[in-house]
Amino acid sequence: MAGPLDGVLVADFSRILAGPYATMLLADLGADVIKVEGPKGDDTRSWTPPVRDGVSTYYLGINRGKRSIALDLRTETDAELARELAGRADVVIENFKPGGLDRFGLDFASVHRSNPGVVYASITGFGSGAGRHVPGYDLMVQAISGLMSLTGDPDGPPYRAGISVFDVMAGNHAVIGILAALRHREATGEGQHVEVNLLSSALTGLVNHSSAFAAGGVVPYRMGNAHPSVFPYEPLPTADNDLIVTAANDTQFRRLCEVLGIPEVADDPRFARNADRTENREELRPLLVDRLVTRGAVEWFDLLVDAGVPCGPINTIDGGFAMAERFELEPVVEVGEGDRAVPTTRHPIRLSATPAAYRLPPPELDEHGAELRKWLAAPREESRG
Repeated sequence: MAGPLDGVLVADFSRILAGPYATMLLADLGADVIKVEGPKGDDTRSWTPPVRDGVSTYYLGINRGKRSIALDLRTETDAELARELAGRADVVIENFKPGGLDRFGLDFASVHRSNPGVVYASITGFGSGAGRHVPGYDLMVQAISGLMSLTGDPDGPPYRAGISVFDVMAGNHAVIGILAALRHREATGEGQHVEVNLLSSALTGLVNHSSAFAAGGVVPYRMGNAHPSVFPYEPLPTADNDLIVTAANDTQFRRLCEVLGIPEVADDPRFARNADRTENREELRPLLVDRLVTRGAVEWFDLLVDAGVPCGPINTIDGGFAMAERFELEPVVEVGEGDRAVPTTRHPIRLSATPAAYRLPPPELDEHGAELRKWLAAPREESRG
């Protein structure tokens, strides 16, 4: 079955995480993604451990569904092949520093002249203006954006998030921008430049915290696992492990108290409304913990969820996959066949008519180079035949 992006050719000049994650999502949805790598390949090929059959699992996790061609843009022959690819593409995506592709004739202005309908997506750290010279790494943006000031114990040091959260967020924003630009091209025939930067993705991704400053002039600071505006909305101890309890409205809180066997607490004026519970959290917390420590986290999870109270045990990654299996989300898909089969994480979007497909395993470096060079060398009319 053809995917919703069937027929869309993506020339992928990106590397590391944000760009490759975006193009993998596009490939899952049917786009033909050609991954252009330098002679040494994408840096993540060497980011180990862990590995699977000698290949970095980091690389494997964000590069399925693509064909690979290795091009040395410093040579005119390969640079011309790259320009030819960009001239045929519906989408070009890159995450070089601004201006980094100009000398190869692969910048937006140059590609647009030869391919007016191209959707050209650039992912940078800090935009193409005054921050264009600053290299963009997720950890830098976690620091600069303020996220690290929000992460960690109140009296402890700031911490990074456990994943490259803003690379992933920027990748998602790039996909949204590309799809919007493709829709515009469908209506008008015009291509355009889509620009995404990690810092802007970070600031919009800080949501309520960024709004607290932008709209209220309030600078939030880290509160450990506590929420500034809701309680309970944090891990609480049980008989074995901590349990996240997120009773975020009055109805959920009342149900929580009923399951815990303390319905009178929901009627206490100190705890009747969310604002009251947030203000008096130090008085409320021991009342809840006193009941929660009588059972284990998984047992409470089943009881509370059945009663309509959002909660969850704090799992390791394997526990997260097990929970997804329990909920019939089928989190792992196998891509490729035989010795090339690679288990990867399922595409996050489910489409009833045009579901995601997993056609190609993550490619070896230049795996498709010969066939792609032959295709690019052929006249465009013949190559479409």
